[in-house]
Amino acid sequence: MYSLGGYGHMIEDRIRTEAYARALRQTVRPGSIVLEIGTGPGVFAVLACQLGASRVYAIESDPVIQVAREVAAANGCAERIEFIEDLSTRVTLPIQANVIVSDLHGVLPLFQNLLPSIADARRRFLAPGGTLIPKRETIWVAIAENPEHYSKIVDIWGKNSLAQDLSPARRLAVNDIQKAHLTPKQLLTLPQLWATLDYATVHSPHHRAGLTFSVQHSGVGHGIVVWFDSCLVDGIGFSNAPGAPETIYGSMFFPWTEPVSLAEGQNVHVDLDANLVANDYVWRWTTHIDSAGSGPGLRFEQSQFAGAVVSLTKLRRSASDHVPQLSEDGRVNRRALELIDGKKSLEAIARQLASEFPQRFACWQQGLSYATKISGENG
Repeated sequence: MYSLGGYGHMIEDRIRTEAYARALRQTVRPGSIVLEIGTGPGVFAVLACQLGASRVYAIESDPVIQVAREVAAANGCAERIEFIEDLSTRVTLPIQANVIVSDLHGVLPLFQNLLPSIADARRRFLAPGGTLIPKRETIWVAIAENPEHYSKIVDIWGKNSLAQDLSPARRLAVNDIQKAHLTPKQLLTLPQLWATLDYATVHSPHHRAGLTFSVQHSGVGHGIVVWFDSCLVDGIGFSNAPGAPETIYGSMFFPWTEPVSLAEGQNVHVDLDANLVANDYVWRWTTHIDSAGSGPGLRFEQSQFAGAVVSLTKLRRSASDHVPQLSEDGRVNRRALELIDGKKSLEAIARQLASEFPQRFACWQQGLSYATKISGENG
């Protein structure tokens, strides 16, 4: 979830916001039905109304939807916008939309459940001949010289003032990826297309492709950089490529296990793999750098999985032969769920919890806070 300030920064990004606004002006007509997935504070939903939409469905699972309701009222649009506090995949609508707009990105379009959500919305909510915004996005890759971010991610574990061996942390850090802003001069190769996401047809959330780069000018390679170009509608879009005007998205930097001196004409082979696991992507990047001479070259195999900090205790608890037992928190949680039966008020549930678990709740008001939380998460 974003903070309110985070949503504010998204609106403040004029490149992003004005591109979406131009796309809506080009597609929304008087009487249009518009669906916005991830409405945030409701800015684009309100704009759709101002452009003549007869009905706007604004879906948002974050509590910021209450701000969106107030923004709609402040702009005289409340009667034409139906706000739905849920995930779009769990929603049904009484009518299909002429325009579906969403900005569900992280740094890259492959982010959480964006692609499954778009595919579901296209199938269930888009009217024949309707418009999806964005229409298409392309993802690009290049080899980068990026000592600043490499130092922040990796070198801090190799150069410390206490002169300690922090190599175990470094082995994890080289499998981390981070947002970065780079310049074209930092690219040692020409960019290559890794993926095209055509939202009118895309189904699978996963993508994998191998690329071969030829070094354009000598330098020290620190890893690969990945960015996207967004086509919202034909002729309108934006990019977070190195050298493009800076946006909130930035690019994604994938460090190598170690920096490598690269010579002009040297070949670098990269396999980049993104898999959606539960609600998050796990990235894997394998790099083979041809030798500049007669040696065998270098090979790095890296992944976010290899960079995960794993608790042995939690691993043991997830073993198939582990016999689990409920903790006190688990017993309280189970009882609270049992009491949420569609008949009792939150106060009645809270008083019952305080009576049964006096060591946990000194008064029923403490039980009320807990019952409210459990109800909100499971109601």
